[in-house]
Amino acid sequence: MRSWRIAGRPRRKVLLWAAAVAVGACAVGGYAVVSSASPPIRTEVLRVAVTPEPDGTSVTLDATLYLPDSKKPAPAVVLAHGFGGSKQDEDADARYFAQHGYVALAYSARGFGQSGGLIHLDAPAFEVADASKLVDLLAARPEVLRDAPGDPRVGFTGPSYGGALTLLAAGHDPRIDAIAPQITWNDLGRSLFGQSAQDDAGTRPGTAAGSMPIGTPGVFKKAWAGLFFGAGATGATQEGSAQTSLACGRFAPDVCRQYQAAAVSGTPTPELLDLLAASSPAQVAGRIKAPSLLVQGEADSLFPLSQADANARAITAAGTPVKTVWYSGGHDSPGSSADQNRLRSLTLAWFGRYLKHDGSKPDTSFQFAESDTGISLQDGSVKGSTLTTPGYPGLAGTQAVKTTSVTLSGEPQDVVAPAGGFPAAITSLPGLGAALGQLSSTGLAGSIGGAANQDATFSSAPLPASILAVGSPSVTVHVTSSTGDATLFAKLYDAPPDRTPPALPEQLVAPVRVSGLPPGGSDVRISLPTIVHRFAAGHRMALVVSTTDQAYQLPTDPRTYRLALTDGTVSVPTVAASTVTDDTLLLWTACAGAAAVLSGAVGWFVLRRRRDSRETTVAPELLDVPVAITGLGKAYGDGFRAVADLSFRIEPGQVLGLLGPNGAGKTTTLRMLVGLIRPSEGSIHVFGHRISAGAPVLSRVGAFIEGPGFLPHLSGLENLTLSWAATGRPEADADIDAALELAGLGADVHRKVRTYSQGMRQRLAVAQAMLGLPDLLVLDEPTNGLDPPQIREMRQALRRYAATGRTVVVSSHLLAEVEQTCTHCLVMHRGRLLAAGPVTELIGAASSVSVEVDDIDAAVRVLTPLAGIRQIDTPQAGGLILELDGIRPGAAVGALVEAGISVDRVAPRHQLEDVFLTLVNEGETPS
Repeated sequence: MRSWRIAGRPRRKVLLWAAAVAVGACAVGGYAVVSSASPPIRTEVLRVAVTPEPDGTSVTLDATLYLPDSKKPAPAVVLAHGFGGSKQDEDADARYFAQHGYVALAYSARGFGQSGGLIHLDAPAFEVADASKLVDLLAARPEVLRDAPGDPRVGFTGPSYGGALTLLAAGHDPRIDAIAPQITWNDLGRSLFGQSAQDDAGTRPGTAAGSMPIGTPGVFKKAWAGLFFGAGATGATQEGSAQTSLACGRFAPDVCRQYQAAAVSGTPTPELLDLLAASSPAQVAGRIKAPSLLVQGEADSLFPLSQADANARAITAAGTPVKTVWYSGGHDSPGSSADQNRLRSLTLAWFGRYLKHDGSKPDTSFQFAESDTGISLQDGSVKGSTLTTPGYPGLAGTQAVKTTSVTLSGEPQDVVAPAGGFPAAITSLPGLGAALGQLSSTGLAGSIGGAANQDATFSSAPLPASILAVGSPSVTVHVTSSTGDATLFAKLYDAPPDRTPPALPEQLVAPVRVSGLPPGGSDVRISLPTIVHRFAAGHRMALVVSTTDQAYQLPTDPRTYRLALTDGTVSVPTVAASTVTDDTLLLWTACAGAAAVLSGAVGWFVLRRRRDSRETTVAPELLDVPVAITGLGKAYGDGFRAVADLSFRIEPGQVLGLLGPNGAGKTTTLRMLVGLIRPSEGSIHVFGHRISAGAPVLSRVGAFIEGPGFLPHLSGLENLTLSWAATGRPEADADIDAALELAGLGADVHRKVRTYSQGMRQRLAVAQAMLGLPDLLVLDEPTNGLDPPQIREMRQALRRYAATGRTVVVSSHLLAEVEQTCTHCLVMHRGRLLAAGPVTELIGAASSVSVEVDDIDAAVRVLTPLAGIRQIDTPQAGGLILELDGIRPGAAVGALVEAGISVDRVAPRHQLEDVFLTLVNEGETPS
């Protein structure tokens, strides 16, 4: 039996092998996570008879059953679609559940797809009764697990319209065992008639997004309502469908009639409010016993987070387990693919706990998403973080919501609501929240906003520390109206300290409609939009109260308001939370740790081996030479040689252009120059110090190689500040202002990088390389992708930098730019050096000159007898081309001047391009 001696070198071997095995195991485990085979499933298309229409018309629903590959009965999941959709929208999720051992049933609700009947807006007597019929169907299927005769083990899930149906079905049918509604409503009347004016603050619920609106119906969301009505009024030509009229499409007559009345007046009739109340989970949430996973979107101007808050409060009060999740999407934005995958996994785990009874620990934690917290290492996109607390704050048994008071200032302001409600601010439009947010970040949003006299603005001082707002901030405003009533829209902006346009989190607004205001006005407590947003230190909070918003029904008569702060503070809810780490992330974190151990062990081993054979790293004779390269070569493992036997020097004050066609080895040379890759042979000295990865002398080098990389959600200036901070050097040494002036970015440096053009990104990258005004500046294709004006600006920036006495190395394929910018150039081809020297000498090596004179015929007569002129051509008026053979251009010019001929211009006929092409052609290896 072999015994391992755990000491000395064998210990290092054991460490290396153990780390290598761990990394290998991670690779295998990781593969298993992402590539497990999907089990087969089979499907059945069903026609399900459900409750007839009021006139007796029979109705059948179009459904598909997805059956897992299992011989044992399994729990079932019913999937309901969003408004305007059909069962096809749920196909992917249905297959996902079936692949994980559930019987899945996706169906088209009445009035949609190939199902019959009319749209009653999730009415208990119709759509909710239909859901119970589907539970009956599942109870009769032998593939479905039953808890009792007629009682299948079943869960419900669906988004928006389907989410409300999920809640209503659970409130009406106790056989439903678990639910996972998404981005849906609690009170449909309050959702479509948004009201942010609050009852007495003392009765306001203590949850982060709690809302207790006054009894007056709010402002009609005409854009969203019109979009939905349009979706239901079309598509009535499918087989088996019905319609009430051309104007109403597939809407039930009572729904159509009440909507049309509200669309005209902007206010709901009592009949409409009763109809919407019947379709609201608020009526039944207190009796839901099915454990509920409530998913709501942070980017949602239709059903805001306060709607999920109301559902969570009511269901929890009934003693039912509730988990609340806020994610970065919603009706205004789909959210990221990572979000969608996480929500799908959360839903699967929820059903596994309560339908399969898998023994997993109950989870009633609260999760929410903070956007723009980092960059994806996979695709470079902006990503967010998921944060969690043990329970939804403010509910019984959970942590209380903490608030931070931020003082606002501003004098009372008079604002105008224009006749007809036009022009109106465009802040939030259906499904366009993300797009409008991008537009706002460019500074163009102001061009589509309302008039300046429509906004009252109250601002805070710069914040001394960052504040992560999680919930609905609140503020009290004194409102005086010329008409005794008021329609207003409150917004809380994040205003940076520079000239970057203020940001409106998720483009959300708080609509306010109050009536019965006395002549002296009244205080109105406003619940601002529920947000998750970090206000950075140094930024300001700005409360803007507007009189118009394009997405809402506005009063048609003109009126004026006087708006003033009551107590001068905005109360901002905050939540103490930690970052979520899931099992997959733990796996990859462990793998990263194993890889780090392996890397560290290998590095330690190699350094140990090198310790006794360390080379001299400083050449005293080269301390004043920016770059000295000797015998440099780079070969890769497959035998490809990118650079071979390259030697040259760059002296102080030179601007060197590194020229060569694609594949010449330019970028490889620059990467070796700054220590990014190791050469196979040869040496590189920068200011006398031999270059290796992390060599201290590299602090004197600024480099931009292979494209810029910045955090797009930050401004250019913020990116530069972070870049310099990463060096660990004193902030005063950055010379940011000088770098910006040299790069010519101007005021654009205060804009967010995601709004930059390619040219602006290139110039920001050059400014980044210039931070600290390094003695050696190395730029790889700095003019790549720039238009001619931008190229000229870049040329001027490099000239300005060289004028400071420093050295610049530029890799480029734009020969004309090198000719106009560089003092010296080096021509490479296939990894080898073809020529090097001053640009003027390379051009001057040409044997042909162009001469412009005032009398061509006289000039030809003078020059023809001169020895050393092989040929004279006259290609254009006023111009001569002289082919010289042993005579200097100056001698020819002197002869012309002596003969009284005016010489206007003399220049080498061949430009750098001609020299370059000649050298490259000569450097080609004959085939």
